[in-house]
Amino acid sequence: MTDQPSDTAIAATFERLLAHLRHRTDAQNVEIMGTAGFCRNCLADWLMEADGSLTKDQAREYVYGMPYAEYKDRHQTSASEEQLTAMKESVAKNARAG
Repeated sequence: MTDQPSDTAIAATFERLLAHLRHRTDAQNVEIMGTAGFCRNCLADWLMEADGSLTKDQAREYVYGMPYAEYKDRHQTSASEEQLTAMKESVAKNARAG
């Protein structure tokens, strides 16, 4: 790749990803983590690290579009053993890639 997208395009893409994840509350973090190796909390952590001035709670509120505790109460379900196993396997792949 020779040309990098503009910061504006990158930011717009990130905002679109967040809007999509906010809409798809049926996609549980444990499921996303199990297949993609990251989740909404990871995005919040990466945002917090990149910004340097956000707290974990502030970054999560930005990513979720509401306070994290409220999101969990409204949308998060209990994870099955299969989901937890898939997530652990996916996290292990992340460690090997780093």
